[in-house]
This record gives sequence, C-alpha cells and structure tokens, in this order.
Amino acid sequence: MVFKILKKNIIFIFFDGARLEQIKNSEFFSSFAKESVFFNQMITSAPYTTAALHAMFSGCYGNKTETNSYWKSLNFKKEKFKSLISYLNENNYHTCGDVHSKLILAKHDFNEFHIHDELNVNLIEHHCNLIKNMKNYNKNGKNFFLFLDYSKIHTGIMQEVLKKYDNFSDEYFKNKDKNESRYNALFDGAEQYFKEIIKFLKDENLLDNSLLILTSDHGISIGEKFGERAYGAFCYDYTVKLFAYFHSNNLPTKEISSQVRHIDLMPTILDYLGIDFDTSYEKIDGHSLLPIISGDTLKEEIAYIETANPLNEKGPPKEPNTKAVRTSKWKLILNEYNNSVELYDLENDPDENNNLANQNLDVETELLKKLQEFNHPS
Repeated sequence: MVFKILKKNIIFIFFDGARLEQIKNSEFFSSFAKESVFFNQMITSAPYTTAALHAMFSGCYGNKTETNSYWKSLNFKKEKFKSLISYLNENNYHTCGDVHSKLILAKHDFNEFHIHDELNVNLIEHHCNLIKNMKNYNKNGKNFFLFLDYSKIHTGIMQEVLKKYDNFSDEYFKNKDKNESRYNALFDGAEQYFKEIIKFLKDENLLDNSLLILTSDHGISIGEKFGERAYGAFCYDYTVKLFAYFHSNNLPTKEISSQVRHIDLMPTILDYLGIDFDTSYEKIDGHSLLPIISGDTLKEEIAYIETANPLNEKGPPKEPNTKAVRTSKWKLILNEYNNSVELYDLENDPDENNNLANQNLDVETELLKKLQEFNHPS
C-alpha cells in the first residue's frame, strides 16, 4: 500500500500511566482500535515520564540526548538532536503542548506551551477548548500539532499511592485487589475523557483532516513486584510494554503485534508527513513504522530501557542503575546497583517470574553484549 502524503493536523494524546492490560480490556478503546492502526507491543525507553517523552520527541535514547534521569530534563542536547517540534515548526505547523509539569518537554520549542493544574483542572473542558482554538490556524492556512497530557491517572497514583506508601510497604503489596480496584477507577476516568474528546473531534469535523495518535509514557504497578509500588524502579513489562494508536482516514485498520518502540514514533510521523531528516543533526535511534503499517515485513529492532531505582532513598539517583534490552521473545535486565542479572523468556513467562540467568548462557551472553552497546553509545 502506498500512502498519499497529506499535511494533516496531528493530535497526539498520551495517557500518563495507562496500562496495556486495561487498554485491551476496555470496550471503548478496543472498539477504537478496530478503526485504527493499533500497536499492542510498544516499548517505552524509560518507565517514567520525563525520559520517555524526550525519547518520543527526539527519536533517540536518553543516554545520547542526556535526558536519562529525573534530574536531567533540562539537559536535552537540542544543538545535536532535532526535536519533532522543530521539524513541524519549520513546516508551517503551529505547535501547542499542554502538560502537567514544565519539566516534561521544556526545551522542545513549542509555539504554545501550557501547564495545567493537575489537581484541579477539568481536562475534558480544558482540552476541548484547546482543540477549538487550534481550528483558527486551519482557517489561516496552517496545520497544527496539539500534544495533550491526560494526567489524571498519574495524579491519582501520586495522591493515593506515592504519598502514602514507599516501595517496600507491606500494606501496599499485600493488598493487590485493592490496588487493582484503585487503578481501575482511575482508568475509568481516562476512558470517559477519551469518549468525550472523540465526540468533540467529530462534532468539530476534525477527524477527517487529522492524524490522531494515542500512547502512554509508562504503565503502573498494582503490586506485581515487591520494591516498586508505582513505576520508575524496575524494567518489567507491566510498566514498559505499552500501546499506540494511529488513526487517520488514509491509514488502514489493523492490529500489529510486532515489537516496536517509542523512539520509532517521531520518524514515523515525519515519514507520514513527507518531511526529510535534517542530516546536519545526529542520526536518530528510531525507525519509521510506515512500512509495517503498509503491510511490509519489518525486521524487529531490539528495545533498550533504563531507569534509576531509588532503592531505600527518597529520590532516584542521578544516573540510571537499572537497564534492560528486550525482544518479543527475551528480556535481559542488568541491576547495576547490586550487579545482578535477570533473564526472562517472555513467550512462556510473560509475567517475568522465572529468572533464567545462568541457564541460557548463549542468549544471556548475546543480550549482555547488546546492552553494553546501548549503554556506551558512540
């Protein structure tokens, strides 16, 4: 299939903390998946917001762009790595972002950059107003890029989990049913939000001339692994295996189960819009997914993930200390804080309960080699 290149509006919504399991079990999200290109194995580069979004917008891992910890969100090397926003600004797009913290994408040069009060904002009303305002740019001959942060899952977890428990609280880990019920209630709010946003986009006649992209930055623990009450400590699949939707009337409707990565989103958007890479900047890590969307076979690329496990400290360390590489078959995790290795057969052990380190040495050796290549980028 060959796509006609159209300079469409782009509406990009990320559901902070949305888990793949709930997305797949949601009747409304599942219905929308049947009208979209739905990736059900999208791997984040980091199980926390700041590093994950910088990788999404740059197409590069954080250890290259220097945005690989909570402390480095202002370190993005914009002189070496060209952000998606810069590309769009140069191609007659009006770019607007709305997020819950200025640190999330502070150095990506949006034309408009809004910070909402996550504790008090009505996100349905607020985002519908932003969408309506964007239509003025279409009237003046410009397309728009609108980036919307659905932050309410994050806010609920912050208030009800992060401020009440630590990563080793018996009360939290012994009440998985309660944790799951809490999370499901927060997810219900995300589902209702999305229903209202889709209705509004249809009422405003914006779906036909827009590309709508949905994803999450990371998942959330509901108590699967002792030592992580929410996210950002480990690299297990409940926080790193996510989803993405591409919805447009010039794209097919299909579900894609191949492993893909957050770093592939930026080059896919540029490819969809027919925007060439600027070769005066550093080469990116991601690859366009347009070939696999069009039906071609695409070689699976290994995914690299890293985070900074705080262990018993109140805040995370300034450098990542937990790193992983993942294929759709295997995952290897290196815990640098105690020099331990974990190896999981994801096909037969998707919940990552049976550590096969020192039992499959050929696989382990090869994945350790790959991890070291990512860990020391040239």
